[in-house]
Amino acid sequence: MNGLLIGRFQPFHLGHLDALHFALSKVDKLWIGLGSSNKPPEKNNPFSAEERKQMILDSIDDSIKNKIEIYFIPDFENHQKWVEHIDTIVPKFDIIFTNDEMTEYLYSKRGKKVSSIPFTKRDILSGTNIRDLIISDQKWEDLVPYGTKKFLNQISAKQRLKNL
Repeated sequence: MNGLLIGRFQPFHLGHLDALHFALSKVDKLWIGLGSSNKPPEKNNPFSAEERKQMILDSIDDSIKNKIEIYFIPDFENHQKWVEHIDTIVPKFDIIFTNDEMTEYLYSKRGKKVSSIPFTKRDILSGTNIRDLIISDQKWEDLVPYGTKKFLNQISAKQRLKNL
C-alpha cells in the first residue's frame, strides 16, 4: 500500500520526523509532497523545495530512504485544482496522511482513505516557532533532527531568516 504525506517542512523538525515514521508504519511506500514548492523565499517559506528535500534526506535513516519518494507540490489558489494537480505529480496512493481539514475533506469526497497524524509537542514543534527561535538566538537545535540542524547551519539559516 502507498501513502501520501504533504507538508511545507519549513524547516523539517522532530514532529515531521514522527509524522513520517507514523505514516511509514501504515504503508509500504510513502510519497512525501513538499507543499508550496513554487513559492519564492519569504518569511513563512524561507527554504526552497530542494533545500527541504535535502533536510529530509539528511535527517532520516538510510534504511527508510528506499521506502520514500519526495515530490514537489506547487500551491494553487483553487483547492480542488490543487488536489487534481497532485494526481499528475505523484504515483497512485491508497491513503493520505493529513491534519488539514480542507485536504481531508477534498480527498474524502473523492473516496480516498484519510488518516490524521498524531501531533508531537505541537506547541513547540512548529516551523513558525523554530524559525522565531533561530532569528532570536534562542535554543532551537534540539527541536530538529541532526541532519536538519547541520543543514541549517551550513546555509546560514539565521542570516537568511533575518534578511527576509
